[in-house]
Amino acid sequence: MDLPSKHLNEAVEAIASLPGVGRKSALRLALNLLRREKIEVDQFASAISGMKENVKFCETCGNISDGPKCSICVQPKRDQNIICVVEDLRDVMAIESTQLFQGLYHVLGGIISPMDGVGPSDLNIQSLFDRLDKERNTEIVLALNATMEGDTTAFYLYKKLEEFNCKVTSIARGVSIGDELQYTDEITLGRSIQHRTPFEQTLSR
Repeated sequence: MDLPSKHLNEAVEAIASLPGVGRKSALRLALNLLRREKIEVDQFASAISGMKENVKFCETCGNISDGPKCSICVQPKRDQNIICVVEDLRDVMAIESTQLFQGLYHVLGGIISPMDGVGPSDLNIQSLFDRLDKERNTEIVLALNATMEGDTTAFYLYKKLEEFNCKVTSIARGVSIGDELQYTDEITLGRSIQHRTPFEQTLSR
């Protein structure tokens, strides 16, 4: 589809580079921005630029933060003896929305996926082991998506965690096979967190 303006075309190409956004949707969004006042577009661009420049990753758990530590890690009332391991920020938000988990988190920043060229060294895994060396947490909750890649990552972590003498659990399978945590309803996810089971019990399923 040829567009009458190279500038519009460049904007469409930029928007279409985002995951899940096709060219038609990108054109619709670009035209919406084109109809807005310049100050609105400037504010939009400034917000995106500010996010890229200022958002950091928590030095403890890898969660997104505006400072060295995220808002969860700095809460003194959180249970320091439980770390819930998740894939990314969206899973933290999903679990937090249940209001049923009061421990800490560790964000991997992805999952092991050989097909995509993602191995353990590409993820935020070593820092989890470093935390355990210092904190000696009593329980690690593996809250990863119920997919082949999620299960592969969970098993890898389970084997590595054996040397740390900590309890390793997994969220209950109220989350269906193939489902992603971020799309699971709060009640189901909350119950899965509450009724977590020893990880080794999941290996026989």
